[in-house]
Amino acid sequence: MKQWFGLYQNILTLFFKSSFYQLPESAKNAVSPTQWWLRLLKIAGYTLLRLIGNLFKRVEEPTALTGKVWLYVVSQNNCDSLKFIAQAMPEAVLVAGQSKELGTYNGLAQRLSLRRKVLYYYKFFPLLLLFLFRKPNITLRFFDVLYDAVGFYEVYLQKLQKYKPRCVVFANDHNPDARAMLLAAKKLSIQTIYIQHASVSPNFPPLQFDLSLLEGQDSWEKYKQCGPITGKVELVGMPKADAFVPFRNHNKSIGTIGIGSNLMDNTEELEQLVKSITMRFQQVQVIVRPHPRDTRNFASLQLLSPQVSLSSARTESTFDYLRRIDVQISANSGIHLEAVLLNVWSIFFNLNQEEQLHDYYGFIEKGLVESATNTNELLLLLQQHLTNKPDVYLRAKYFNATVATAYDGKSSELALKYIKDFILPD
Repeated sequence: MKQWFGLYQNILTLFFKSSFYQLPESAKNAVSPTQWWLRLLKIAGYTLLRLIGNLFKRVEEPTALTGKVWLYVVSQNNCDSLKFIAQAMPEAVLVAGQSKELGTYNGLAQRLSLRRKVLYYYKFFPLLLLFLFRKPNITLRFFDVLYDAVGFYEVYLQKLQKYKPRCVVFANDHNPDARAMLLAAKKLSIQTIYIQHASVSPNFPPLQFDLSLLEGQDSWEKYKQCGPITGKVELVGMPKADAFVPFRNHNKSIGTIGIGSNLMDNTEELEQLVKSITMRFQQVQVIVRPHPRDTRNFASLQLLSPQVSLSSARTESTFDYLRRIDVQISANSGIHLEAVLLNVWSIFFNLNQEEQLHDYYGFIEKGLVESATNTNELLLLLQQHLTNKPDVYLRAKYFNATVATAYDGKSSELALKYIKDFILPD
């Protein structure tokens, strides 16, 4: 059982760290419900809909999986980050767990059956006791995350043995199912590649891939703080942004302000901010973009003013949204970097005063964005730049290695070169 604990501790690295446990409750709630009874309800729903529901579905297409380069994805954002490989390499296929929600990519990914996952739940209670003994408070808070993680490694080990992919490419290094796939691949000596898909923090798991393609120096420095790095590391920028680099915003006047909200934001504070901006700048349009996983209803914001509209992650990509705005306002979110890459002026503004999580990604510290500590300060900052919006994309050089280089807008080309050289060495 000690081996079980070591394996699952690795799989659950991020979520069972004290640093994650100490995050504001609103951040943890995105992973695991705050109330214990909701966590039990989540387990019951998972058992019925996934563990039992999966038993009655056949999803695998062996021909499409055997001997391929697997692009293992856990979200629509992951798919956006890896689709350039699928487009350039006929042998590469998007691969996901049986019922994983991938948004617009749901019908495009090959699925791995998880019918056998239920067979490994005899491990849950022994694992629960082991984790309770070593990390009691964290385990009580995230026992539902442990429950969800059981069986991924064991099933994926079988799938890898059966289909023998040439390589597994990841865009996520911390979700339990992704880590289970990584560890199973390493167990079988199958090559692994990681392509960073979003901003990272020093709280992430250590890099354990054979090849890691990071966006820039900032990510590399943060991963060095996460623990020992195994494998080769290259800096390639952000491939998913390539198609939008030619559309960098060079407007000097502010005509449209975007507010990218996240799961931690307080809706009342968000509403007050929208009111303040629309009242102060009546000639400016405001677009509010909720986080893709935010299920709260934001429709009422459009009733505040004809100036206000919503952007949905289900129908509009992040970069298409950014193309429509001149200024981006958010709290802790990787969208700041994506905005600056498109020369959209980005401002850090906290929308949850009760739970302070200041500069989680270091964007303020490294000079990527301005910040405002209150609404009046934000409005003054906007007023001062209403007709002289600053050019900001060069601020991203520390975060994105290809900015202002020959590979600016060609990150995917650079990444593909490293991938092909790695998979097909001379």
